[in-house]
Amino acid sequence: MQRSAPDFWWQQRIGLKALALAPVAFVYGRIARRRMRQPARDRVSVPVIVVGNFVAGGAGKTPTTIVLAKLLLDEGHRPFILTRGYGGSLEGPVRVDPDTHLAGEVGDEALLLADAAPTIVSADRGAGARMAVEAGADVVLMDDGFQNPALFRDFAFVVAEGAVGVGNAMTIPAGPLRVPLRDQMVKANALIIIGPGEGGARLVRQAARRGLTVLRADLKPRPNPEVSGRRVLAFAGIGRPQKFFDTLEEFGAEIVEHRAFPDHHVLTRQEVQEILTTAEEKGLVPVTTTKDMRRLEGGDQELMRWLAGAARVVEVDLVFRDPRRVMELLRRVIRDHPFH
Repeated sequence: MQRSAPDFWWQQRIGLKALALAPVAFVYGRIARRRMRQPARDRVSVPVIVVGNFVAGGAGKTPTTIVLAKLLLDEGHRPFILTRGYGGSLEGPVRVDPDTHLAGEVGDEALLLADAAPTIVSADRGAGARMAVEAGADVVLMDDGFQNPALFRDFAFVVAEGAVGVGNAMTIPAGPLRVPLRDQMVKANALIIIGPGEGGARLVRQAARRGLTVLRADLKPRPNPEVSGRRVLAFAGIGRPQKFFDTLEEFGAEIVEHRAFPDHHVLTRQEVQEILTTAEEKGLVPVTTTKDMRRLEGGDQELMRWLAGAARVVEVDLVFRDPRRVMELLRRVIRDHPFH
């Protein structure tokens, strides 16, 4: 089971725990830097746009990819989304069918992505991109894989949360960075900051010094009268569950109980039973994220499907503050592609 990121990662100052792990982080950083600098092994005949993040865990990549896909569809393009399918058993390449595939096969995020645009799960990025092109893609949107050099990309959007930015700016395991920040900055083309916060402000200053385009976006919850103003038991297995809990409170829900799980966590029978029992005893509405609901609906336990029927979902959309600027960037990438 994947563990939750330690709290000290997200502190803006370097603490004693991080300092103690600094020697290991230095070695990890050198290895990760060397891998990221390797030349791309595969290239396809259409533009490849990656949506990644600097840190381990969720930062808003999936909702960003969904919005970019919708913008391209509105322009008349045929975007295909390429993803690793984390948490799924299929190596691929395989085209995701939301009506038949389960989260245990293709991963929870792949099912969300497939609702927006044709989606391919593939451990081999190059093979997945070639399948997309053969199926008619004129643009490939790669969800995650920014640090993976296997497939040549024409443009890289990097997403960060305004609330935490890159945390203490140290590499794993001393901090959340997948690769030292300087090495990642030189590979990025645009930085997307989601929501307000000092962590994002610090990152914007660093990006500006390196000439990166900076875009702003916000996560907006969709109205749900079954949740707003209600007493709830909130549970989430995402990169930062507290982000979901904060959204619920802003939404007007009263969180009486909450359960935080690691990203992509599949609830055990005992965990499901505990959530159902607590909610019933205290008269609470179980509330979760869209991603968690996908795992519940595809669960192999009857109890899991029972919770899926009892729980309510608060869906969240990513909204760019200046969508026209985003579309201008996408148009430029497509126009400047050598095979255009």
